[in-house]
This record gives sequence, structure tokens and C-alpha cells, in this order.
Amino acid sequence: MVDDEWLGRLCASRAFEPSVPSRDGIGTGHKADSLHSSSNPRIDELPAEERAVYDTLKPERLPQHVAIIMDGNGRWAGRRSLKRFLGHQQGAKSVQLVTETASRIGLPWLTLYAFSLENSLRRPPAEVNFLMRLLRSYLDSNLERMMDNNVRMRYIGRIHELPPEVQEKMRWAEEATTRNTGTTLTLALNYGGRSELVDAFRGLAAEIQLEKLAPEKVTEEDIHRHLYTAHMPDPDLLIRTSGEMRLSNYLLWQIAYTEIFVTDRLWPDFRGIHLLEAIADYQGRERRFGGIGKNCGVVEEDPDKTVLPVR
Repeated sequence: MVDDEWLGRLCASRAFEPSVPSRDGIGTGHKADSLHSSSNPRIDELPAEERAVYDTLKPERLPQHVAIIMDGNGRWAGRRSLKRFLGHQQGAKSVQLVTETASRIGLPWLTLYAFSLENSLRRPPAEVNFLMRLLRSYLDSNLERMMDNNVRMRYIGRIHELPPEVQEKMRWAEEATTRNTGTTLTLALNYGGRSELVDAFRGLAAEIQLEKLAPEKVTEEDIHRHLYTAHMPDPDLLIRTSGEMRLSNYLLWQIAYTEIFVTDRLWPDFRGIHLLEAIADYQGRERRFGGIGKNCGVVEEDPDKTVLPVR
């Protein structure tokens, strides 16, 4: 039997929106207006130092989706002998500034790893409570700025497990920005890549149990439809701050072919110019998606005639 209570929790973990049927009638969990993000760049609003970096870029090769693992708030505070909460406050400032730059260059999708499922389980309760208050404060104080920058708010993760007053504030900001058509800023909250896959497989199992889909007919696209990110393209570029060389359970399905950029800079020191520098690095790479690159040797037209060296 399909657990109606569990299905309700699954919908809540994806978004606050009513579901939209996909091609075969199964809901994606997102409104149609969230399926596309477009923006007219406002390059003239970039500060001079950011404009100098932007002018080295090829606008036609800008990534469509940038995801960021925002790491280093605690270390930023520790190096200054400050309380950890001050590092988180400065990190929130970085979110504001990076989002503004993203909106000015017309980046369609920006997804930030704000609060992991593991954070909620392993951080001191006082720190978790502060982060929840900081989220509410950020949404309150930045709504006007988001409207001015045509930014649309979205969230992914097990949202239904967050405190009710936090969910209410999140819903308020999402609804207030729902008609904006610029950068879609998605905050990953109470999020884990493995838990997302568990939720996706549970949704797929429910679909199979309802005889909407035969097990042998399941494809990658069917799994994709049940992910929290079904309404957005996979990230082209993943940025990780603080120099750590790990994925931290972030967007594990989605980053199969994502370019990764790691910087030693701690998140509270990360600004719009550093986003542009990461994009410049991205544009210097050749994305092959499993194919053959331009400088990977001559391809033998008839491999059967190739003589293998004898040792």
C-alpha cells in the first residue's frame, strides 16, 4: 500500500508548490513557472573590478547552472578569534553579494548548499537554532534586494523537518518572488544527496506500485523526475570554498559531468568577483561528457586494422 502520510512528506520535501503533471501524468512537485529561468543581463551594474573580469569572458559560454558548497564560516571566525556565529553572519553577506553578481550577468540558476541533513544531526543545538534564526533574518532583510534584482527563491531538501516558523518564512519569500524571471536562487536546506536519492526511489516505487510504470521500463529520466531538482538543469559548474577536496553529499546524481572548481578562499571572503574568476576557469576547460577531446590523438577509422605492439 502507498503511505499517504509519507507521500505528503515527500511533496513537502520538494517544494511548497502544487505539483505539475509530467508527460505521463506523474507530478514533478513544481509549478510550471519554475521550470524556466531567464534574465536580461545588467552588466553595467557590475563594480569596476567585476566588470574587468566579466569582459574576459565569452557571454555565449556562461554556465546555465552554478552550484556552490559554501564552506569555511567557522574557520573564518576561528582565525580571527571570533564566535562561530559571526562567521555565519558574514557568510550570509557573501550569499547576498554573490547572488547580486549572478543576477547582473544573467546566470539562470544558482544553487547554494546552506544547511545539510548532517548539520542538523551533528552540530550543537545552539548553533542549529542560530542558523535557523539567521535564515529567517536573511529572508526578511533581503526580500527587497531580491525583488530589485529579479531573483526568484526556491528550496530543496527535507523542508518539512525544519521548524514551522522557518517554513512559514521560507514560503513567504518564495511566494513573494515567484513572478520574478531572473536568477533562480535555490537554497539546499536540511539537504543530503543520499537522502534525496532515497526520496526519489521511494517516489519511483510508489509510482510503480500504482502501476503507472513497469519496473523494467525505468530509465534515468524517470529517476530524474523524482529528484528535488527535477525542475532545473544539472549544474555546469560546482564551486567549493575553503580548499576541501570532497563533495560532502551534495547533488550526487546531478554532478556526474559537472566541472569542479575548488578555492582555498573561505566562504565569508568569497565575493562576486570570485564567482566570475571561477567561471573564467570553467570557460578554459573542454567538456567532453565521455567523448573524445580535440587534442586526444588521431582516431583510427578501422580499429580492426590497428596493429597492437608486441612485447
